[in-house]
Amino acid sequence: MRPAARRVTNDYSVLARVVRESGLLRRRLGYYWTRFVLTAAALACVWVWVVLLGESWWQLALAAAMAFVLAQLAFLGHDTAHRQVFRSRAWNDWAARILANAFVGLSYSWWTTKHNAHHSAPNQEGQDPDIAPGVIAFTRAVLASRRGWRGWFARRQGWFFLPLLTLEGLNLHVKSVRTVLGREPLPHRWVEAPLLLTRLALYVGVLVVLLPPGLAIAFLGVQLAVFGVLLGGAFAPNHKGMPIVPADAEVDFLRRQVLMSRNIRGGWLIDLLMGGLNRQIEHHLFPSMPRPNLKRAQPLVREYCSQLGVNYTEVGFFTSYRIVIAYLNDVEHRARDPFTCPVASQYGR
Repeated sequence: MRPAARRVTNDYSVLARVVRESGLLRRRLGYYWTRFVLTAAALACVWVWVVLLGESWWQLALAAAMAFVLAQLAFLGHDTAHRQVFRSRAWNDWAARILANAFVGLSYSWWTTKHNAHHSAPNQEGQDPDIAPGVIAFTRAVLASRRGWRGWFARRQGWFFLPLLTLEGLNLHVKSVRTVLGREPLPHRWVEAPLLLTRLALYVGVLVVLLPPGLAIAFLGVQLAVFGVLLGGAFAPNHKGMPIVPADAEVDFLRRQVLMSRNIRGGWLIDLLMGGLNRQIEHHLFPSMPRPNLKRAQPLVREYCSQLGVNYTEVGFFTSYRIVIAYLNDVEHRARDPFTCPVASQYGR
């Protein structure tokens, strides 16, 4: 290996050693147990108010509150799935499996498979499922394949992006059910299928028992819509509009994670709404780092990237959405220039 190539591949190792020696990878059990208890209490409180309020259209406000609490549970499931919480791998995996299936109504195995693929190759064509062909066209190749009304929609899709997020909650549930009932191999299907299906059935059943049919449907619709916006709104600003990597490109780990990720500035409210994912660069570099430590790691990562000359992107919350919408409305031009591997010349390729 050439000296320049060796230096580039060692860049992450140097940063990882600094972070590890700083103690930022240590578990934060007090923080997480506090969040578990408070979130569970909030969920119970919402259900109590649903019972007490009865037949009232104010139930729709409780539906939004329910969506917020379920999103917080999903973020805790995300953290445990990344093994941020417990020292034991099994404890993290089973906590995430129970949180996802029994409380949130999402398949743990489906989500981890998809999410791990995203982490290994963010924004890389053919590898990152988050930019795979779907309702939204994220790349020029997908955009070029759209004809007729689909092509018309794809060239204006940025304006539809936020409204479409209201359907994301329903979409996540549907994909989860298809996964646990499908024929593809699924670890612990005997656990996931009963937990997931029972949770979804009980949730709808309790609403129908407690509320008149019309109000129950409205409650479920508002909850799913707000839930979709909260989850989609936490993930979308972090990579959309960042460089798209060709399928055959080779990029070292540090640059792959930093150059394709975007941090979102903000205080405690943004931290809460985005479940810590607003520090996406640090999360991608150190997926197992406890959520509260990401803020402490940020100055170290930013300074190190500055020393290496690696672009570190951080913008405000509303600015991030302006970037995303503008990109989606003009994928043909904004994704025109191919991604140039930032270390290609150093490798002599």
